[in-house]
Amino acid sequence: MPGAKRDKIRVIIAEDQAMVLGALAALLEMEDDIEVIARARTGDEALKLVQDRRPDVFITDIEMPGRTGLEVAAELKRRGALVRVIILTTFARAGYLRRALEAGASGYLLKDMPAEQLADAVRRVRSGLRVIDPQLAAEAWTEADPLTDRERQVLRMAGEGAASSDIAIELNLSEGTVRNYLSEAINKLGATNRVEAARIARSKGWL
Repeated sequence: MPGAKRDKIRVIIAEDQAMVLGALAALLEMEDDIEVIARARTGDEALKLVQDRRPDVFITDIEMPGRTGLEVAAELKRRGALVRVIILTTFARAGYLRRALEAGASGYLLKDMPAEQLADAVRRVRSGLRVIDPQLAAEAWTEADPLTDRERQVLRMAGEGAASSDIAIELNLSEGTVRNYLSEAINKLGATNRVEAARIARSKGWL
């Protein structure tokens, strides 16, 4: 039918693993009512594409080079973007779900879900519904994330092996400020050092 393509649900996918990205795009493009208009391999690329192409639905992994999927979702919310966001991840952690909801995500799905459910989730999210694993939804509010955004950012970099001096340069902070953020995070998490703090925070879904 002439004009039918304009009625398709326009989707952008962000995933740093090329094979997974290709598989997701191929899966969705099999649907008559869904069109994958762009793909991204990093968080920064995804943010620009969503801003420029204005899709109906944005599907993103959490861990990617540059900004994480959660950070992209939060930035899109801050900018007032009208796109519906689905987080598609391997992390079945209530902490991640909680942060996703706070960032304005409409869906939180696990990569081991049946493939046919993804297209249905895209349709449901596009129509204004939320699509979230019910068990994770029940757990999401049982334990609050104690970290501030800056503490989380600094601790994530430290957990990846970055020295305080490198973190300071990257985030345009003084080394003393970086050490203060790390100290606060370590104390809040009841850890003995930055490595243990990062491990605890990651296990809770707070990094």
